[in-house]
Amino acid sequence: MKTRFVVVAFAILAWALGTAWARAIGQQSSPRRYEVYAIRYGVLPDFQVADLLKGADTSRRLDIPMMFWLLKGPDGRNILVDSGFYRDTLVKQWTVKDFVRPSEAIAKVGLRPGDITDVVVTHMHWDHAGGVDLFPNAVVWVQRDEYAYYTGEAWQSKQTHGGIEPDDVLALVKLNTAGRLRLINGDDQEPIAGIRCYLGGRHTWASQYLTVATRSGTVVLASDNVYLYENLDTHAPIAQTLDEASNLKAQDRMRGLASDVRLIVPGHDPAVFTRFPQPGNGVARIGQ
Repeated sequence: MKTRFVVVAFAILAWALGTAWARAIGQQSSPRRYEVYAIRYGVLPDFQVADLLKGADTSRRLDIPMMFWLLKGPDGRNILVDSGFYRDTLVKQWTVKDFVRPSEAIAKVGLRPGDITDVVVTHMHWDHAGGVDLFPNAVVWVQRDEYAYYTGEAWQSKQTHGGIEPDDVLALVKLNTAGRLRLINGDDQEPIAGIRCYLGGRHTWASQYLTVATRSGTVVLASDNVYLYENLDTHAPIAQTLDEASNLKAQDRMRGLASDVRLIVPGHDPAVFTRFPQPGNGVARIGQ
């Protein structure tokens, strides 16, 4: 009788340990999934489509949203993809409508600047990298070659730093000296679990785009490597690229990476907020 009791107790213990082990392995192997939101913080009115879409009719105009993206992780991690901008000189220069500082725009999703844990910069243009210093607790991620080029060689010629603001460069250098900058080493890297970075078709020296694991599948945040859905629909390169062939290859690659082509999110298309109308008020949840 005693022997039978020991055998049963041992079997129960082995089952419990096996279940705990399986649960732990499952947690380790299951991908981290994020909620993805596009957040609009302003609008550039009457923008020339030919500056977005190669070969477009120069008479076409479009009110384009200024946006960045929020990735809400299951562990309380709040990651911004790009940071917008806030300097008054640029707001006035570009006559931005309905402008809200990015650090205030995140209140639409219930967050404060101190809640942002990371900022991934897709490229160094003023409307994407100009708000990196608005989020006091964030670690900032950027491609190593993008950082090296725009903190150095790009300023040796007046023709090689269009769209890059010196104040934004200095902000990144300060973040680096403060220990809050991380450099991504090229193509197909996973700096944060569930988020992969790919070199993106030469919008800038080393622009990148991201894939994000969600419950709806893999979302591609193209940023300005694809300005509009029309770039994808017509297989037309963006108008602002250092290499048109590379840009088209990047678009093709995005199609292969996304679980569905509808989950490729362009950088400045107002249709993002009609294709994904919830929750509204300048916020679009991508997928589920």
